[in-house]
Order: sequence, then C-alpha cells, then structure tokens
Amino acid sequence: MTVIQSSQIAQLPVMGEAAQQSYPTATLYVVATPIGNVTDITLRALHLLALADVVACEDTRKTGALLTRFGLSKQMLAAHQHNEREVAEKLIERLRHGERVALVSDAGTPAVSDPGARIVDAVRAAGLNVVPLPGASAAVAAISASGLVNDRFHFVGFLPAKAKQRETELAALKPLAATLVIYEAPHRIVDCVEALAAVFEPARQVVFARELTKLFEEIHRCPLGEALAWVKADANRERGEFVVLVEGAAPDADAGDAEALRILDILLAECSVKQAASLAAQITGRKKNALYELALQRKRA
Repeated sequence: MTVIQSSQIAQLPVMGEAAQQSYPTATLYVVATPIGNVTDITLRALHLLALADVVACEDTRKTGALLTRFGLSKQMLAAHQHNEREVAEKLIERLRHGERVALVSDAGTPAVSDPGARIVDAVRAAGLNVVPLPGASAAVAAISASGLVNDRFHFVGFLPAKAKQRETELAALKPLAATLVIYEAPHRIVDCVEALAAVFEPARQVVFARELTKLFEEIHRCPLGEALAWVKADANRERGEFVVLVEGAAPDADAGDAEALRILDILLAECSVKQAASLAAQITGRKKNALYELALQRKRA
C-alpha cells in the first residue's frame, strides 16, 4: 500500500479548497469522523489529519483502520475515558511545542457522548487554542429524517443503566416540549422502550434510527404504544446502535382553549376517540396527539 504524504494530499484537485484553509500550529483540533459510512468524512478533516503531528483517539485500532482507508499513517495516542486527564497533560506539552493535535473518537464528534470533554477542558484551561472540525452527527441525521416538526430538541444521550434512575430521568423529561434525542445500545433497546412506554403517553410519536449511514440502516416512526411490538417483531431490530427520538410534550389543551374542548366534546358524542381527535385538530389547528390524549381522558370521565 502506498502511503500518501500530507504534501501529496494537498496537491489533489478535490483537496484544493481544504488545502487553502488555515490550520494554525499549537492547536487542538476536535475532529468529527464518520458514524458508519466512511465517505462521510469531510475534506477539511482529511487535510487536517494529514497535517497532524499526532492523533489522539478513543481506540487506536479503529482510528488506524480509518486512516489506512485514506492512505494515511500517523502517530496515534490512546485517549479514552479512563486516561483522559493523563493524556491531556501529554497533549498540552506537545501543543506548547507548536504541534497540531487531532482529537477523534471511534465515530462522530469527540466529547458528545464520547470521551474528549476533559481533554478539551484541560487544553482550554492551559490557554491553548481549540478548533472544532464538524462532520457526521447521528443525532442530527436522525432528526433530519424523522419528520418530527419541532424547532427544538433536547439531547439526552445515553440513559442510566439502572431501571429506577432511568425512570426518574424520563419522568423529569416528560413535560419538555422539545424532541428528545436518546442514544441507546442494542442490548438495552428493549429496556429503553419499556421504560419510555411506562412514563410517556402511548400516542406520542417515537422514531428509531438504527445503524445510521451503514448497510442495514433503518428508520421507523410509530406511536409509542406500538413501539415495543415493532422492536420485538424482528430480532434484527435489537441489533446495531440506535438513536431514539421521542416527540415533545404537547401543550395542555385544557389550560386555555375552551373552544377546542367544546368541539371535542361534540365530536366525541358521535365519533370514536381517534376520529374526534383528528377532526378537532383539523378544525382548531391544535396538535392531534394532544387532543387524542385529552379525548381519552374525557371519554373515561
């Protein structure tokens, strides 16, 4: 295999724009890497990796494989959750000697549900330069393909592993109007869905984005009440890394919209709960899910 030097990469036509950018020395570069599809790496990230004096990475084997795909050979330094403080001191020393340091995780952006935040904190505390190189993001990719119409989202990351702590956290998140963004591992996806179903309303929309950008990518949206059955219907749906999106809380229709309630009550006398909520939403412009929950409450009363 031919190893491409940084000077050669800079000469490639496709790298022309990236090569014209400024890459200061004595700088820590926080570099986003692909979350699955290797071609999602940015030209800027490739150029910086070619220039870097050292690459601090979560797993040297995985990062080594990524660099090899692009013909790069670099000194690497393991930087994971168990040695961040120690590694930070080494990187600060190298930065003070004018080196360019690239910080990467196994996939996505360092310091976002991945190691790296302590290193960045220590470098900034030392008065040294930190530059982010954005790229692929599992959270943003899932939101963009979800169809959930909301200008706000709340990044939850990984939920606690213990059931009681998980339930407590979800209960605190339940009133938020923002779309909830949850990361989950395959061996805990069933536990996650069961916890969501126990806390949130069954009509809330949930989106499962599994194996994003990879060969077996799957994005499924359904009411939370149907989610567990969907996951259990196919063993493959308990495999791969997940982004789980939960629709934000709807405004309380009972708190200031007497007309919506009046219309809903009239419709409930003639229609099913689902039909009444749908028609009331069309007439009033209120969210159908909120009216559906309210219709269920009024039907039981």
